[in-house]
Amino acid sequence: MTEREKCMAGEWYDAAGDPELQAIMQRTQELMYDFNHARPSEREKANALLRQALGSVGEGSVVLAPFQCDYGVNIHIGRDCFFNKGCCILDERPVEFGDHVFVGPMCGFHAAIHPTDIARRAAGIERAEPIRVGSHVWIGAQVCVLPGVSIGDCSIVGAGSVVTRDIPPRSVAVGNPCRVIRTLTEEELGEIPDEFGKNEP
Repeated sequence: MTEREKCMAGEWYDAAGDPELQAIMQRTQELMYDFNHARPSEREKANALLRQALGSVGEGSVVLAPFQCDYGVNIHIGRDCFFNKGCCILDERPVEFGDHVFVGPMCGFHAAIHPTDIARRAAGIERAEPIRVGSHVWIGAQVCVLPGVSIGDCSIVGAGSVVTRDIPPRSVAVGNPCRVIRTLTEEELGEIPDEFGKNEP
């Protein structure tokens, strides 16, 4: 099993010493450098660079610079999403966003996990857990989403929250650690496409 296969299986792997992983990261960092230094008038060029770097980007989605990620290929963004300035995604495992997701400035999505063992941590051994953000989710400024977390459709995560556990659909969640404080009402949600089950419990 290669180090990349170990990574995708959620096992401990050598992130620092594997040539395949280092080559992917090098390519992505080069693309991100060009993306982050594109002029505002070069939006078409920036969008092309972003789509080269990431696994998939849906139609109508916008990512503002500066934007940082590790491998890029594990990031999947749906349709009509908006990522404000300063987003950082550590995508050692898949980090997936549904459609119509709003992400505030300076947010982080961190799939990587480092060992408690000091020597192994210093040697670059790590593992990772995937992150999933549903559709029609609004994530406030400076939110930190930790490994293995899923955020359900139509939820809102308040600014500055540290999300350590799953957030159910249609929830308002805030704090450190982030906790659900209430469920959004149908009146608050307004018109939602049928596939999101507005009238389901």
